[in-house]
Amino acid sequence: MILIDTILQGVMLGGLYALFALGLSLTFGVMRLVNLAHGDLILLGSYIILTLAGSLYLPPLIAALVALPIMFVLGWALQRFLLNHALHDDILPPLIVTFGLSILIQNGLLAIFTADSRRLSLGGIEAQSFAVGPLNIGVLPLMTLLAAVLVVLLLNFVFFKTALGRAFRATSDDATTLTLMGRDTRRVFAIATGIALVVAGVAAFFLATRASINPSIGPARLIFAFEAVIIGGLGSFWGTLIGGIILGVAQTLGGSIDPEFQVLAGHLVFIAILFLRPRGLFPRAFD
Repeated sequence: MILIDTILQGVMLGGLYALFALGLSLTFGVMRLVNLAHGDLILLGSYIILTLAGSLYLPPLIAALVALPIMFVLGWALQRFLLNHALHDDILPPLIVTFGLSILIQNGLLAIFTADSRRLSLGGIEAQSFAVGPLNIGVLPLMTLLAAVLVVLLLNFVFFKTALGRAFRATSDDATTLTLMGRDTRRVFAIATGIALVVAGVAAFFLATRASINPSIGPARLIFAFEAVIIGGLGSFWGTLIGGIILGVAQTLGGSIDPEFQVLAGHLVFIAILFLRPRGLFPRAFD
């Protein structure tokens, strides 16, 4: 029974990792852009929510909803005025630009909010749980997993059932030809990044409520996001969710053996899957 409970906790932790990873999966799928600032942008979203809740005295959920359009505008502006200039056939310029953006965000947050740890309170929901037979399920971890599933459903609907999704898939397949047909790929890229940062805003809410945050933790979120995307397979939102769950389960099982082994266990599973399936478990093109 302890093993089942450990796996269950890992599945719900995987929901959080999937939320970290889905925005990264989206930007890579559309633009082939590896955004090294993704973890710091999630962290920035957490601080935006904390600021809205503290300064405007908004309930945390309302503050998160207000932050989502802010995150969209931020993502749209970053892509339109900064990242688009770095997108070329060479992969190096985007890596350098997003690495610099990561450093800028970290130091900006440090200057404004100091190194003190902060947390978003939901009024006790964080500690609530309910029993299902002999198992205790935390309310907030379950909310996180359900939010990840909902985000995957919405992203799949947008990508495969809407005109905007067709534009995303066409841009991913052949941006040059789309440009020759008169379509502004820069606009498509900007909208994609805006949506990616909305997803990052959802992840930011659950990050700030489930753990204490400080300006230095962004790169670790990026690593977990990257591992979840690679495990699941590039181009697959459901694969990203499964990748996050695999990573979460590996960590909780490792932590049950030795707390110091928790994070390492996730990395070892990532390396093993990368060795056996270099393209991930469920690779899929946006077509």
